[in-house]
Amino acid sequence: MQTYADFIRSPEGHAALMGFVGAIMITFGGFGAGSVRKVDPLLESWHLSWLRFGHGLVLSSMVVWIGVLLMITAWVRLGRTTIGTGDRAGAEVTLNELRAIVGIWVFPLLFAAPMFSRDAYSYLAQGALLRDGFDPYAVGPVANPGVLLDNVSAVWTTTTAPYGPIFLLLARGITAITGDNVVAGTIGLRLVMLPGLALMMWAVPYLTKHLGGKPTVALWLAVLNPLVLIHLMGGVHNEMLMVGLMCAGIALVLERHHVAGIVVVAIGVAIKATAGIALPFLVWIWMLHEKEKRAAERLGKPTDDPAVIDTDAAAPSRDMPHPAFVFAKIAGLGLLVFAAVFAAASLLAGVGIGWLQALQGSNKIVNWLSLPTILAHMATWVTPLEFAPVLDVTRLMCELLMGLLLVLTWWRFRHSEREAVLGITIAFVAIVILSPAALPWYYSWPLALAAGFALSTTTLMVLVGLCTWLMLVFTPDGNIGLYNLPHVAAATFAAVVAALSLRKVDPLRLRATPPPAEVPVPRP
Repeated sequence: MQTYADFIRSPEGHAALMGFVGAIMITFGGFGAGSVRKVDPLLESWHLSWLRFGHGLVLSSMVVWIGVLLMITAWVRLGRTTIGTGDRAGAEVTLNELRAIVGIWVFPLLFAAPMFSRDAYSYLAQGALLRDGFDPYAVGPVANPGVLLDNVSAVWTTTTAPYGPIFLLLARGITAITGDNVVAGTIGLRLVMLPGLALMMWAVPYLTKHLGGKPTVALWLAVLNPLVLIHLMGGVHNEMLMVGLMCAGIALVLERHHVAGIVVVAIGVAIKATAGIALPFLVWIWMLHEKEKRAAERLGKPTDDPAVIDTDAAAPSRDMPHPAFVFAKIAGLGLLVFAAVFAAASLLAGVGIGWLQALQGSNKIVNWLSLPTILAHMATWVTPLEFAPVLDVTRLMCELLMGLLLVLTWWRFRHSEREAVLGITIAFVAIVILSPAALPWYYSWPLALAAGFALSTTTLMVLVGLCTWLMLVFTPDGNIGLYNLPHVAAATFAAVVAALSLRKVDPLRLRATPPPAEVPVPRP
């Protein structure tokens, strides 16, 4: 109890409380400014509908944005202590304290309206399709009229589900329990996402054991990050489950539980296909382990002895003269495990693989976060060409480049465990940048793995600035702020300040006098 009291009184405890207050403000402000329902009988029964219009909407928006800035400020302050750039020598935040702060910040968001995205309504509508006997891979939510359809964004009403069978099973289970109650369904979705958050809190720091990073920095950067908490939990995105399962599966493979790791990653793919990018790289890790195991048995040494460490999974060696055969065996076994998981999930859901065709549905998204869109806009500035046909060409070019980069990256990063995970990270970055469409929360994919490496303070500053900017360029109701110059300018200013604040306590020199040096009190 004494340790808890000391933490609450410390600057780190104050930062944790600031973030908690920010989360509460986001929750309450979101009832008016969030991605609210078109008709909200709950607000009407409480006589609070005025929060959604006119001055009430302005007030709600201000509350949300102040809450977001409080969470970002608190996150950066905790980051200074975590990486050791604060003004209090010897101050620290432990791994368990950071995990507790994650729980404290997430709790209010569990009860918020969907924030910065309307995807939750699509999830519920797709679950209701399966519940009511429709095939979500054959028809869109428009085939099942009702309250849930009324709140789906118009662009997605005719789009078939692009998600795997396990996620559809989860969505069907939620709608079977909550019916067409949007509030209960949204909370149910967030509760289903919590295991993904728990897996991230375990796996992300654990990966540093193999990647060379610092567990507390990894957890602070990839999990406590407001971009992750507000978008994935507040915005109710299934990336929370997908990324958690993927990280846990990679951690299991690194610990030589190969089959179990591939099963977990396969479950992640059955949530969202993007997790499958990790699977080919995991084959390299498995082959390296097989080489080391054979060398250890021959030499009578442990597998972590430098004498048995191999530096190329694909190269012939004394213990593996024909690596192609071993590759075929391991890849075949991995594919068999993956197929078994998918077959079981599809059988339970009563669906096929039609979701693969629906992956192109994201092409309906057009914004400045993807390189093809940027190139198409730039082409229209210097030529008389129309935007739409140019976009088709730039998307095709970037898709071809992405496919080439994925293959080259997979082949290049095969020499160690660390290289293979770095290859997965680079592959995710390539997908986010070069894919036809990108959204802010997509950056949680590579961020979860990048956080496990030893990152310089400068790199962390860049990542803080990028995450802050991505957090701020969308509006609480789910609309894109990238086409509003003042909005982009304000987001950029906040991102620069956040990045600089990771190294300097007062980058804008707003304080009249420098803060006094504090000597931390040792915790008993």
